[in-house]
Amino acid sequence: MTPAELSQAVQSAVRAAVEAGELSVAAPETVTVERPKNKDHGDYATNVALQLAKAAGRPPRQVAELVAGRLRELPGVDRVDIAGPGFMNITLDATARGEVARSVLGEGPVYGHNDSFAGARVNLEFVSANPTGPIHIGGVRWAALGDSLGRILRASGAEVTTEYYINDAGVQMSKFGNSLLAAANDRPVPDDGYVGEYIKDIAAQITAENPGILALPEDEQRERFRAEGLRLMVTEIKRSMEEFGAHFDVWFSEKSLHDSGAVEKAVDRLREQGHVFEQDGAIWLRTTDFGDDKDRVLIKADGETTYFASDAAYYLSKRDRGHEVNVYMLGADHHGYVNRLKAIAACAGDDPARNIEVLIGQFVKMVKDGQEVRMSKRAGNIITIDDVVEWIGVDAARYTLSRSPSDSTITLDINVLTSTSNENHVHYVQYAHSRMCSIQRNAAALGFDKGPTEGFAPELLDTEAERELLGALAAFPGEVAKASRFREPHHIARYLEETAGSYHRFNDQCRVLPFGDDEVTDLNRSRLWLVEATRTVIANGLALLGVSAPERM
Repeated sequence: MTPAELSQAVQSAVRAAVEAGELSVAAPETVTVERPKNKDHGDYATNVALQLAKAAGRPPRQVAELVAGRLRELPGVDRVDIAGPGFMNITLDATARGEVARSVLGEGPVYGHNDSFAGARVNLEFVSANPTGPIHIGGVRWAALGDSLGRILRASGAEVTTEYYINDAGVQMSKFGNSLLAAANDRPVPDDGYVGEYIKDIAAQITAENPGILALPEDEQRERFRAEGLRLMVTEIKRSMEEFGAHFDVWFSEKSLHDSGAVEKAVDRLREQGHVFEQDGAIWLRTTDFGDDKDRVLIKADGETTYFASDAAYYLSKRDRGHEVNVYMLGADHHGYVNRLKAIAACAGDDPARNIEVLIGQFVKMVKDGQEVRMSKRAGNIITIDDVVEWIGVDAARYTLSRSPSDSTITLDINVLTSTSNENHVHYVQYAHSRMCSIQRNAAALGFDKGPTEGFAPELLDTEAERELLGALAAFPGEVAKASRFREPHHIARYLEETAGSYHRFNDQCRVLPFGDDEVTDLNRSRLWLVEATRTVIANGLALLGVSAPERM
């Protein structure tokens, strides 16, 4: 019996008590059941009686006893105890508990998927670094978190569009073009330009691919270098993202908003909502009506549109494309964007609490031999995504960057993340998976696998280590739903580490394969089922983080 099935059973018991006239209260739409921290408190606990007591006009323990009486009659429920003010501690019998392994293997790669966000259309924008240089370490964190969050939301039933916003309009692109122009003509980079070997590399590539470009008038050179540099840099970013396993469904050009007239149309639409005003020759949006610290300029007095106007047009573009939930994943220096982006949604007539979410990521640093690593040879003064992959690999980077909340700072220790110690969390989880694969290979060599079906006896899986492991497997769909609800992939990583620990304890205490020439028993087969179910869950969890599940290590 899974937590979801038990939740439905508790809900049905409440409904039966209501229908029998024992409780005068509306039956809850959902009931939460959780694994108690204290093993003596049973397999699961629920506080539904405390939630219903006030509306029912009865003490919580009385409500709990009415519900518990019906639960005790259900097949698979061994015991229901009333604790404290009215908590129900539920203990399953061995058969019901062990059937989780069959459920896992029946669902296979989709075990853990749920419908908590079924029907939701989500736009998930992340990384979106300026196309003026390689992706730096801050963008690497968002690549790991954003791609993982997209996978987790899809596993929870959402229709997700992952999107990269290419900032290809504005001053930074002019500086980029000027930097390339200077490098190609062997001149010093302008004081406000971009530095690093990559600028020289791109300038040389453009020159080689465009014979005669240096003979053009300087203004034409500048525009050609800007355009070609943008093309090459976006191509490079796409390569880095794909090699890192971060896929984007849409690469959206900021310049397209200006070229299509979308920015001007956005201003007109916001004016229709009554929040646009003119002052000192400029056109403003009254964002202070919705929590922003100051009103924002949309069009300057000289007629030039602002970045904020582009932000407004971009948000409206997302809404026009049918995305009801729009998630922005921004860097640590973007706290000021939270209120202004939410104000755009409110000024557009949307619900900022529902239609827009802004997640802020904190800084990442890398250390080696106890010293912080500060520079990339190619980029000059930043650590790039390619550096991170070269030093620790995609799996270690993605897993480690996803296992902490996005609003916490994080340190990547190169020595730890290239070691085989338990401090290396991704190695700890992957090693558990590889050990399970090894057991399966050895079982096959002995002539038996996880079946046949009649060999599976769930009631035999009743040691403390087996109960702990089965409880962990049963909790996986709930962990996926929680990670989706809170937009926090780290719940999956921490779950995997706990489950790997439960597996290692099981493996130490419960022999799966028979000794020597001993016959294969139903206990061997049932434990092999449990091993395969655990392997499936570990693989599914790693897949949600975009991390491989190796069969050998």
